[in-house]
Amino acid sequence: MTQVHPTAIVDAGAELDPTVSIGPYSVIGPYVRIGAGTTVGAHCVIEGRTTIGRDNRIFQFASLGAVPQDKKYAGEPTELVIGDRNTIREFCTFNIGVPGAGGITRVGHDNWIMAYTHIAHDCRVDDHTTLANNTTLAGHVHLADWVTVGGLTGIHQFVSVGAHAMVGFASAVAQDVPPFMLVDGNPLAVRGFNVVGLRRRDFSAARLAAVKQMHRLLYREGKTLADARVAIDALAAEVPEAAADVAMMNDFLAGATRGIVR
Repeated sequence: MTQVHPTAIVDAGAELDPTVSIGPYSVIGPYVRIGAGTTVGAHCVIEGRTTIGRDNRIFQFASLGAVPQDKKYAGEPTELVIGDRNTIREFCTFNIGVPGAGGITRVGHDNWIMAYTHIAHDCRVDDHTTLANNTTLAGHVHLADWVTVGGLTGIHQFVSVGAHAMVGFASAVAQDVPPFMLVDGNPLAVRGFNVVGLRRRDFSAARLAAVKQMHRLLYREGKTLADARVAIDALAAEVPEAAADVAMMNDFLAGATRGIVR
């Protein structure tokens, strides 16, 4: 049987796997679905059309699935979808989406999300990210795989942060951050590329050299963005081992909607 503390309130319409644990004084709404092995701490509120996968650990005082902080929202049946094996620490707030933009806030798998993080409506957080205390994502933000965000950082609505990028402590992110880059500050500036993170993920010497060259072409040689993109594209033939990394960079630059930090 599901382990529900006697003081918790679980609506009869909620769907909980038999291995789910619900802590004292938590409240689970009627449209909530929670997968196997997930634990919910004390004093949590999980509401709205919220789907949570397997083996997540949700600490006390989290608020998941509340209506978005958007004046246009009028009660439409939008969603929050959370994947597997995420750690969600104290006082985190994740909101459901709004109509007109997909209506779904998504959090992927294996994310480490520290206390007081806010994930607003229609955000997409992919896999293996680390969000330090007081990270704040405005609506429609996209964080790709392996992104790291330092504490007390705010990210503007519609901003995208590319895979393997790192954002330093107390930064104000108002433009797109290309993959692999290391940025911080207010105003935001590129400080280098995330060499420590890439080494931890077993990037080969050839791939690291290609990423270093992409950084140089974008930020150290005075090229226009168009010229830098042409030079970056040529790296795929020069370093075949890094072809996927080059393709990811070019795809990101082609799709950037807020301009990249430069």
